Amino acid sequence: MSFENLQLHPSILKAISEAGYTTATPIQQQAIPELLAGHDLMASAQTGTGKTAAFMLPALNRLANPAKATGKGPRVLVLTPTRELALQVSDAAAKYGKHLPRVKVVSILGGMPYPLQNKLLSQPVDILVATPGRLIDHIDRGRIDFSRLEMLVLDEADRMLDMGFIDDVERIAAATPATRQTLLFSATLDGAIDRVAARLLKSPKRIEIASQQAKHENIEQRLHYVDDMAHKNRLLDHLLKDIDLKQAIVFTATKRDADSLADNLAGQGHAVAALHGDMNQRDRTRTLTKLRSGGLRVLVATDVAARGIDVAGITHVINFDLPKFAEDYVHRIGRTGRAGAAGIAVSFASGKDGINLKKIERFTGHSIVAHVVPGLEPRFKPRAGGGGGGGYAGNGGGRNDRNDSRRTPSVAHKRPRSFSSTTSTWSNNSEGRSGGYTGGGRGAGSGASISGAYVPGSNAYISGNGAGAGYNTGRSNASAGAGAANGNADNRGNRGNYGRSSDRSGAGNSFRSAPSPYSRNK
Repeated sequence: MSFENLQLHPSILKAISEAGYTTATPIQQQAIPELLAGHDLMASAQTGTGKTAAFMLPALNRLANPAKATGKGPRVLVLTPTRELALQVSDAAAKYGKHLPRVKVVSILGGMPYPLQNKLLSQPVDILVATPGRLIDHIDRGRIDFSRLEMLVLDEADRMLDMGFIDDVERIAAATPATRQTLLFSATLDGAIDRVAARLLKSPKRIEIASQQAKHENIEQRLHYVDDMAHKNRLLDHLLKDIDLKQAIVFTATKRDADSLADNLAGQGHAVAALHGDMNQRDRTRTLTKLRSGGLRVLVATDVAARGIDVAGITHVINFDLPKFAEDYVHRIGRTGRAGAAGIAVSFASGKDGINLKKIERFTGHSIVAHVVPGLEPRFKPRAGGGGGGGYAGNGGGRNDRNDSRRTPSVAHKRPRSFSSTTSTWSNNSEGRSGGYTGGGRGAGSGASISGAYVPGSNAYISGNGAGAGYNTGRSNASAGAGAANGNADNRGNRGNYGRSSDRSGAGNSFRSAPSPYSRNK
């Protein structure tokens, strides 16, 4: 179906044509008529299918007509879980609305200075794109008037639920007129999302173009088994030398590993940068601009930071570390193969990743084919029936695997960090590790025989002999525990990869719990 058949304003059609689009995608074909008719909507579609335009085009169509109420406040409000996605939505609004008279788009994001945002909000606004936390700050200060709001859009509502933002979202919705039109877009429409929709939407139309479990037919998915960190780095170097690789996103499990790996690759001569949640907004924007302009060939990123990246030149996605949740695997590989283009997704897996790998394959309904690079064959052989990688699972026990250094970056950190007190000492330098750990995925555990070491992935800092560490990460909370048979256990909980609260627990001869400067959201 062409866009001309969707009864959009001529100025919007002109902008769409100039952007090079002629045919609407399935989500656009089904969602736009329902939205133009004024219905509330909850929709699910694979990433890269044009869902941003599916809600932005009808929103702009509203703005082509004069507002029914007077005031300076926004007529359209779009809530997103991350700053990168918010900027992508703002760019789409500017691109498709450039021929409409006087359409003002404002982004209110964390990491930006308040005085600038205060100035923007003091002027007339048509489309406001915001992350929930920062928007709540401005609402509390009385700086936003929602009296003329006509449309509320919840983009990637599943991610906002995962990150613990739903209470903020419901509070924001309560501050808007009951007469608003509400749109909810999510990767999945499961029970939790249904409950949110029941509270915020009125008799919504429901559209499911393709479940998140659907195969990415245009993305070739490969699996490489790895023995240790050195083997993983050699495989990565081989992949990045591929002349068919134009641009790649390499995903790591932590922000610290993203920085270390980016430094390592830069030292090898790659045009590379890191992207994660600890970077300020100016640096994040500069990095994404370089990526879009072709100034970067490799971006090393964490899950949340890379959410919403839409760059046509991304030909490869490399999972240097497998994600904890199977849903994140789908979002990661969706950074390539955008708008029907071909893409390649490569995942590294060790013996400990068998459970995670099995969850991913079960969730996607797709078995990932293992590949071998001549000269870089793994010594590790997956067990039959072990989810591709065999793997081990623990619940806080103490498996000792001295040969594993999976989470240890191959280069030293720029600023070695250490902690000491009268009861315990720890260091995150490469020295001091005498053991490994097992586990991965929801409900996984990790254990180690360690003396004075940091256990990656467990948020536990342990000194003593026979120490074990375990963690259990959930969607809205995270808990971490540590125990020591002889010695001290220091467990620092954090807000979790996706949660906003944590439980701290542990056992040992001496135990203390304290905030950690290195346990931060990705």
